[in-house]
Amino acid sequence: MTHTPHRLEIENVDIGYGDKIVLRDLSFQVPHGARVAVVGPNGAGKSTLFKALVGILPLKSGRILIHGESLGTHKDCVAYVPQREDVDWRFPVTVQDVVMMGRFGQIGWLSRPSLRDKQLVAKSLEQMGISDLAARSIGELSGGQQQRAFLARAIAQEPHILLMDEPFTGVDVTTQEVTLNLLEYLQTQQVTTIISTHDLNLAASRFDLVLLVNHRLIAYGTPQQVFTKEHLASAFGNSLLVMENGMMLVDECCPPDEVHTHVEAK
Repeated sequence: MTHTPHRLEIENVDIGYGDKIVLRDLSFQVPHGARVAVVGPNGAGKSTLFKALVGILPLKSGRILIHGESLGTHKDCVAYVPQREDVDWRFPVTVQDVVMMGRFGQIGWLSRPSLRDKQLVAKSLEQMGISDLAARSIGELSGGQQQRAFLARAIAQEPHILLMDEPFTGVDVTTQEVTLNLLEYLQTQQVTTIISTHDLNLAASRFDLVLLVNHRLIAYGTPQQVFTKEHLASAFGNSLLVMENGMMLVDECCPPDEVHTHVEAK
């Protein structure tokens, strides 16, 4: 992938809130169509990075380039699926309404959806296996179904880059598999995907590249390059346990679905 043109470039970026810098001097490049897992301890800056990449959080310094141009130049180029707890699920909209929101950048808020818009929404619902839920209120769905609705909204947007913040946390196994299948499909369509996850095994086995952060860049490269004892110790500190069988256990006192993450020590 070293000779593939870069679709996303992060150059000497500082990101934070007010006077607080959460991520400092961050630089990396994401090749065209790559699947990237962002990993690190709780509070390391993973969600902060995503908010900067989608333009929600302004940069303190540095720059973000997409296709060699500044972030925001390309209309609807980046789609974002936030963590479920960041969404107000009480908002009275149907699943189909939510997915159609992915088309608003193209059709505008005051225009009516075209036939193509409706076809893209129907295709996205079908792809995520929730066509039968189209008329349901988003707040009535299970966590996994809500996640799939937001994924459908993202792919209806037809993005070049898809960001997903902890999409595997608190969802059922079926939704996890549907999400992973979607990542594989999007790669065939040359869509770059960047996913934050606590599951280091998943990052090692299903992603091309891994970005390991803890308020700064610890390591970036293939899973084999990133998941070394030295890099993980630098990121997780005393939370990292080396097992006798060569496995590593990361325990951050997280909720049950985020504990017992382990990868093979290199």
